[in-house]
Amino acid sequence: MLFRPIFLMRGAFIPAVAASAALLLLSGCNKAPEATVPVTSAGNASSSTAVTVKAVAAEGVGFSVGSSMAAHTVYVFFDPQCPHCTELWKAARPLTSKARFVWMPVGLLNDKSRTQGAALLAASDPVAAMNAHETSMQEKNGGIAGIAAGPAADKQLAAVATNTALLTRMGFASIPTVVATHAQTGALVTHEGSMSTAALATLLGLPPPVAGQGS
Repeated sequence: MLFRPIFLMRGAFIPAVAASAALLLLSGCNKAPEATVPVTSAGNASSSTAVTVKAVAAEGVGFSVGSSMAAHTVYVFFDPQCPHCTELWKAARPLTSKARFVWMPVGLLNDKSRTQGAALLAASDPVAAMNAHETSMQEKNGGIAGIAAGPAADKQLAAVATNTALLTRMGFASIPTVVATHAQTGALVTHEGSMSTAALATLLGLPPPVAGQGS
């Protein structure tokens, strides 16, 4: 597993002052050198796909956190084995009353990434499973068990492969990766790496959460 600070915010709409503070916080996980992206029905990993919310919504597979009636949807590519994804999961929690977050697992860092991502997609309560997983990750226990082999596993593993191929075709190199539109301007915003709740709200054009809300 490789780690590096991320200093790239492609297409992001962030005021200069907020951006300066946010840049100090950005970090994410790189793709492992040995990681491969399977070719799936979604397309060949060697081709490229323009980064759009429409493309992510059409091809990506994930689970939702927040109200299904929320006017704003935020897509997050994450690897279950990435500690920076754990941090973003916590940072996004106070904003789930203002936007619906769709978390899409990818398999980049190791074999557990794929099977744990599939297990999260297959869970009857993915949010509870993700909370349990991230607690285990924070405690250095490796996360939840991966999905058991079987027909259901094949379907969910294929979904993780689809997400991984899509992330790669869009040219992103680190996770977590956020793709959304700015709630005020409608402009495309993307971000690679973890960030604080306040910086995430600014990126997405959402009002900052009230202190102590949504924790």
